[in-house]
Amino acid sequence: MKCCYCGHLESKVIDSRPTDEGGSIRRRRECLRCGKRFTTYEIIETLPIVVVKKDKSREVFDRNKLVNGMLRACEKRPVSIQEIEKITDEIEASLHNSLDREITSSKIGELVMEKLKDIDEVAYVRFASVYRQFKDINTFMEELSKLLSEK
Repeated sequence: MKCCYCGHLESKVIDSRPTDEGGSIRRRRECLRCGKRFTTYEIIETLPIVVVKKDKSREVFDRNKLVNGMLRACEKRPVSIQEIEKITDEIEASLHNSLDREITSSKIGELVMEKLKDIDEVAYVRFASVYRQFKDINTFMEELSKLLSEK
């Protein structure tokens, strides 16, 4: 690590601890040439995830869009914000852990529906109706039938 005072490239770590959020590590260093101390922060570098939409356009993954979609599906349902945040965290971690830097919006939609099905079936059907763009009552009934047959 380059000293911010004299520019020397060698220093030793005196103290190391995680930050309050746990997303980075704070390191107190001492320059081996001038002896002055300075602080550095080490963070995990994340590459952006690109979402490929149905029309083949691409945009950077936006966590807020995921949360807002689930909030609409869970409106007036007994699903807490904490549960929605937990689902969002799980999906986002899954996307970051995959080796793909591009993911289709349909894959994200499937992940959301899989999670919603476990916590609230009404929210699941609401999300599925918008996501799968049900054309008529028959396609809606087919989805409900599938849900009932899985029970």
